[in-house]
Amino acid sequence: MKSLRLLDPLSRITLRPKSTAFVGLGRMGFEMAYNLFSKQHAQEGDAHFVVCDAVPERADEFCKNFLSQFPGAQIHTALTPDVAAMSSQTVITMLPSSPQVKQVYNEGIIPGMNALPPDVMRDSLAIDSTTLDVSVAQELASQLNNLGIQTVDAPVSGGVAGAKAGTLTFLVGGTESAFDRSYSILSLMGQRVIHCAKICNNLMLGVQQNLLRPKPWLLGKRLGLDPVVLSSVIGSSTGNCWSMSVNNPIYLRLATGDYEGGFATSLMLKVYARMVRVSPEREGKDFSSVYKFL
Repeated sequence: MKSLRLLDPLSRITLRPKSTAFVGLGRMGFEMAYNLFSKQHAQEGDAHFVVCDAVPERADEFCKNFLSQFPGAQIHTALTPDVAAMSSQTVITMLPSSPQVKQVYNEGIIPGMNALPPDVMRDSLAIDSTTLDVSVAQELASQLNNLGIQTVDAPVSGGVAGAKAGTLTFLVGGTESAFDRSYSILSLMGQRVIHCAKICNNLMLGVQQNLLRPKPWLLGKRLGLDPVVLSSVIGSSTGNCWSMSVNNPIYLRLATGDYEGGFATSLMLKVYARMVRVSPEREGKDFSSVYKFL
């Protein structure tokens, strides 16, 4: 394992076309990076990898673990995101939320790419897999595109288990050319890579009962998403549930029958009232723990 501090700038640029950087090695990012790098290493023996995390020891741990499985692999640590961006043609970020994404890109990745020769910079690809605010994703995409850098917003569904198993679903926003370029990379970390959006699927996860089920479709419609594509995404991700599959509020039985029959909203109110009552004492637990009190 080597730190990029030991490589001179010319060496970094020389290695850049064959190098992929992963910034953010939390529970999701650690597993995603391992799947990606291990498969790239198997496909391309001369591939180079760079990892970066806010906790440097986490990056060191990743490298040691990776090298124990793949001795001789070309993997380096970068202490800061700007160094990772200067050293790798493809940069993937998996961060906690919008504030961290803005900081990492505005104070690290974008300045790092800006320091490169223009033709080298324009060969870059930035992939962000953080679940973040739409406005932040759009703002960063605009900044990067203005520099001639291709980028996609590629949040995931599937959780840590899916990240470890390599079965994630990537819900990708970006231009067709950027999507096509990122597809081969994302497919090494997941089973499905769909050109659409994620925020509606996240909303569905929290409101899987009949009363609130239409909201993701209304939100998707306002964002310009194809209802059929959105339904497919939700149905194959964590937003899926029996009621969504059987009584889809857009085009299945209840919608065509004037919403008659089924589970009454008065009964639904009882369910939510129970959930609200137990929430304060269960706030540190996974939301599914309310099942014990129903």
